[in-house]
Amino acid sequence: MIYCASASPVSSEISVSMWNESQLAGNPFHAPQLMDLRRITVAVLLLCMSAAWARVLLLSDMYGTMHSPGFPEPYPKDSEVQWNISIPEGYQIRLYFMHFDIEPSYLCEYDYVKVYSQSEELAVFCGRENTDTERVPADDVILSPGNILSVAFRADFSNEEHYSGFEAHYSAVDIDECRDKNDEVMACDHFCHNYIGGYYCSCRYGHQLHSDNRTCKVECSDSVYTEASGLITSADFPKPYPKSSDCLYRINLEKGFSVTLEFDDTFDIEDHPDVTCPYDHIKIQAGERVLGPFCGDRSPGRIQTGSNIVSILFHSDNSGENLGWKLTYTSTGSECAAPILPPNGQIEPLQSKYYFKEHITVTCDPGYLLQKDGEELKHYQIECQEDGNWSSRVPLCRNKESQRSHHSVV
Repeated sequence: MIYCASASPVSSEISVSMWNESQLAGNPFHAPQLMDLRRITVAVLLLCMSAAWARVLLLSDMYGTMHSPGFPEPYPKDSEVQWNISIPEGYQIRLYFMHFDIEPSYLCEYDYVKVYSQSEELAVFCGRENTDTERVPADDVILSPGNILSVAFRADFSNEEHYSGFEAHYSAVDIDECRDKNDEVMACDHFCHNYIGGYYCSCRYGHQLHSDNRTCKVECSDSVYTEASGLITSADFPKPYPKSSDCLYRINLEKGFSVTLEFDDTFDIEDHPDVTCPYDHIKIQAGERVLGPFCGDRSPGRIQTGSNIVSILFHSDNSGENLGWKLTYTSTGSECAAPILPPNGQIEPLQSKYYFKEHITVTCDPGYLLQKDGEELKHYQIECQEDGNWSSRVPLCRNKESQRSHHSVV
């Protein structure tokens, strides 16, 4: 048995072992096998010697030079060298060739220089000039996608001519991460600032930088509305709303009022075709009721909550560009029945319905006196309360003459 180990990536050391020929030499019937063994041994030794050129070189400097084995002398047959360049993140690798002379072949299937970045092949070169099936680097500059680049040189077992090989130079180039705004993984939401070896993001006034250091969110955790009516929108509406945010809008009115929400027709929240609102959504809590989630492009329209306290929760994840939403809210108080008009008296204002916090004033016609609990009054005011009842009963209007007669008798 004869074998040789593959070359070490760094030292190119080779080991060879074989059966002792004396095991075959003493037997004349083994003579043909002995000759074959010697031929195989020589072939394997030559193969192993040529394999000594196979090696991998690791480069981590910010610049450097690489060349074919023996350059500027012709490169040896059956040789393979690979340069793996790795520099700090935030840089690309710029590669260009100062000399190139490699055996030409159809589609560079014999000798070649291959340039690739991880699994992506960037170029394959061979020959002395460009043809339909061969390509030389000439003045081309190769720029790696990231901070890793590999250059592989291979020469096959035979060359009809002598070829001097190649010499190439590489250098680190700062990546302008702010240039490519279409990369959702790297792009800043608002402002991008590039510097040598990296970049950082910042946000517009009123926004905060998320822990991912690129997404801008808003502080909207507890916005409270106490007016009887108002307008509420997603942040930045009608521009796309911020990502990675959880907003809570609270309408907090006095007990006795009921809130009605009216969503605008412009409604655009990220959704999913098969799952109900898994990403961004609105939920509404009104008393014990929970409404939603709502998402997509269909407005929820009008919602009568039946509560004086309403919480609107809006959640957005870290992706998507949707316009958001807008709503107006109004409130109506508890309804009180219209009081019975007192004989010989008037009620102002006179209307068919009255609501919480509304007042009416009772007065008497000329010649009549307003009495309440034995006290004479010019007018009397009562209020509609939160439970739908009036604060007091409507007083009576009594004739002044009868009042005087009553006092005279007394």
